[in-house]
Amino acid sequence: MKLSDFDFDLPEELIATRPARPRSSARLLVAEGDNLTDAHVYDLGRWLRAGDRLVLNNTKVIPARLFGTRRRDTPHGDGVARIDVTLLEPDGQGHWSAMVRPLKKLREGDEIRFNDEFSAKVMGKPDGQAKLAFNLTGDDFDTALNAAGAMPLPPYIANRRAADAQDREDYQTVFAKTEGAVAAPTASLHFDHALLTALAAQGVTFTEVTLHVGAGTFLPVKVEDVTTHKMHAEWGEVSAQAAAEITATKASGGRIIPVGTTALRLIESAGQGGAIKPWTGETDIFIYPGFTFHIADALMTNFHLPKSTLMMLVSALMGQARIKAVYDHAVREKYRFFSYGDASLLIP
Repeated sequence: MKLSDFDFDLPEELIATRPARPRSSARLLVAEGDNLTDAHVYDLGRWLRAGDRLVLNNTKVIPARLFGTRRRDTPHGDGVARIDVTLLEPDGQGHWSAMVRPLKKLREGDEIRFNDEFSAKVMGKPDGQAKLAFNLTGDDFDTALNAAGAMPLPPYIANRRAADAQDREDYQTVFAKTEGAVAAPTASLHFDHALLTALAAQGVTFTEVTLHVGAGTFLPVKVEDVTTHKMHAEWGEVSAQAAAEITATKASGGRIIPVGTTALRLIESAGQGGAIKPWTGETDIFIYPGFTFHIADALMTNFHLPKSTLMMLVSALMGQARIKAVYDHAVREKYRFFSYGDASLLIP
């Protein structure tokens, strides 16, 4: 299975840099087996039945991108460097791992100042990342980060424009609760309260799980034999209540439809024995063609990058030939791609 098997030509103008407004007005390409239907997200109920259960990822994106200055005395005077920091995750010992550009401008012991009250000390540079100790902790840290940080937009958006105040709303789901993600579960961005209310009135039920999406979701696959790719790990939780709800729905004949690849990867991690169980921890599950799905019956998701692990996941669910037809149609009909783009409903 080669990386080139998951490639396709994507015109750059189809990469969305702002979302549809209102959220549920985004387009929706429904693939039921070989049948393709053009619709909108607000039409979702046409394909759902009473008793179906949508699984939502309630992770909350933190404003993890910081811009600061490193100052250092040098023989030629004060050495100043501008530093771009994207926080990845805390290590439980008061430090954060972070992607830093330019990393070569930092050495252990340097201080990066983000404003007069907020700074971080470089504790080391393991594995091509920085380990940072901030001068504030707890609620003080959260307050300072919210004031100084920007939403960590994906590279394919950030390379085209800077994050702004509107992204604080746009890049967060309406049901976000549990802070910890540095990327949004983007299929969920299409839901607004009106759509959730309409689906509930129709008899569709909802279960919330948590997977803190990491920046590793944007890492490229660098091996030609995709089966040798090593997935990044992300922390997630399926509560006892969530597992019970999913089990009951399957027992009564309802379908389990995760909203987003993050929710799908999490419930499949918790259901590898064939039945879903409460689960907490890190998952590095890698889903590619040949994978056996135990829990998910369908998937709502956005349109993904060529040669990405997410293309491999949707190919595993639908089959490679079907996904090629889905994406050929999406490009031809000018659907908008990636995090702020349009959605698909994939029903094998």
